[in-house]
Amino acid sequence: MRGLILVVEDETDLATTLEYNLQRDGHDVRVAHTGRAALAEAANDPVPDLVVLDLMLPDISGTEVCRHLRESERTRDIAIIMLTAKGEEIDRVVGFEVGADDYVVKPFSVRELMLRVRALLRRSQRSEGGDADVFTFGRLRVDREAHRAWVDNTEVKLTALEFRLLLAFVSRRGRVQSRDALLSDVWGIQAEVTTRTVDTHVKRLREKLGAAAGYIETLRGVGYRFRDRPDEGEDE
Repeated sequence: MRGLILVVEDETDLATTLEYNLQRDGHDVRVAHTGRAALAEAANDPVPDLVVLDLMLPDISGTEVCRHLRESERTRDIAIIMLTAKGEEIDRVVGFEVGADDYVVKPFSVRELMLRVRALLRRSQRSEGGDADVFTFGRLRVDREAHRAWVDNTEVKLTALEFRLLLAFVSRRGRVQSRDALLSDVWGIQAEVTTRTVDTHVKRLREKLGAAAGYIETLRGVGYRFRDRPDEGEDE
């Protein structure tokens, strides 16, 4: 599918290459060479569908740009692919923590990046046409459109990635989800992080859900399952 893509890259030659290939793939493209310019472009009408975001920018880091985009009501739903020369797992984890949807390590294949752009745009389109915006399950209430969740009417502060993980659970309640499946659905099929990352984030999500933590069950050797009924295990 076509989309409006914002390319944030301070290397002029690379930015030009990305712009050319995205346009050839049928997308409309804007380009920004600094973090501040990126935030200004992202806020302009129409809001981009996706941002290709370099982390090493001359003014503010791409991580900070990502955090600002996720904190703004106007831009928080934009899909974000981070580009970086840092390929360690901890770097990927930090990227996903601040709200990235995908993470590509330099040097990279332009063709692969184009495929990832298409995949993210398709995923965003499916999300927009998904279930009802507000989901209530026992003590838990989730507003998909507003990216907010409450337990016993107290709002739970979740990162963008934690919210996607919660949505993955509630949308498939009663069904077993392996760690590999969660990596594919929440982090992206080629996220290149280990299944330990899933366990760490599920643990954090449970801690934040508090009284509703028992809705997420661990199945040893298999993965996780969100209960199909809210009347069991709420206080585990």
